[in-house]
Amino acid sequence: MKERFVAIETPSGRMQTFVIHPERGGPFPAVIIYMDIWGVRDELFEIARRVGTVGYYCMVPDFYYRQGKVRHEFRDAQNRMISLHALDEERKQLVTAPGRQLSNQMVVDDTGAILDFVRRGEPVRPGGVGAIGYCMGGRHVLCVAGHFPEHVRASASLHGTSLISDAPDSPHRLAKQFRGELYCGFAETDPYAPLSMVKELDELLRPCPVNYHYAIHTGAQHGYALPNRDIFDPHGAARDWEQIFAMFHRQIPAYKG
Repeated sequence: MKERFVAIETPSGRMQTFVIHPERGGPFPAVIIYMDIWGVRDELFEIARRVGTVGYYCMVPDFYYRQGKVRHEFRDAQNRMISLHALDEERKQLVTAPGRQLSNQMVVDDTGAILDFVRRGEPVRPGGVGAIGYCMGGRHVLCVAGHFPEHVRASASLHGTSLISDAPDSPHRLAKQFRGELYCGFAETDPYAPLSMVKELDELLRPCPVNYHYAIHTGAQHGYALPNRDIFDPHGAARDWEQIFAMFHRQIPAYKG
């Protein structure tokens, strides 16, 4: 595998991005990992490595670059990342403040810069792009799927937040723009994605021109899909990966015989 950090030029500055892809067999379909509220870290780079090893050019952009180098990790006695709900109020505010300054439109603009970057000399196959987002990144995945339907053809939102809201930029308002395929993984217990919202999203997307499917993971909590988390649910995460890689195989196959 080849991996490096690159600085992608955007209208707002230079965005540091982790990139990994196989040494041989390219060009490869591109997959973008959309970070959660915690920001970029080794945990997300390991997820990118998992995607890259099966034949993809995978990227983890630092969408907090406008605010400097934002890094937050609080760990328990077992060296697991402590989930947001378990933090005291001071640390909780420290973690969530950068996310409140990152708008959906900023991420859409940055994704446009990423799509321009991969077309300029990178070992990326022209055509569809994949996207995987966690927490707020799950919302961002839906936003970019709606703004770049000709590019983003295989999208995965895992314990995504605010997928349906009263906000004027709520991603559900873009539903008719979605194309290709969309998979959502939900926790059974999630204050940011209650089961009533899961049902509403399903009803909204059924008539839309996208192949939508989802899973609700029994016993899982918000944040279940991240492997270093104190509430990691290995069964739910494995089920997500099965669905995601099958979707990638259908929409953006890694190797063409």
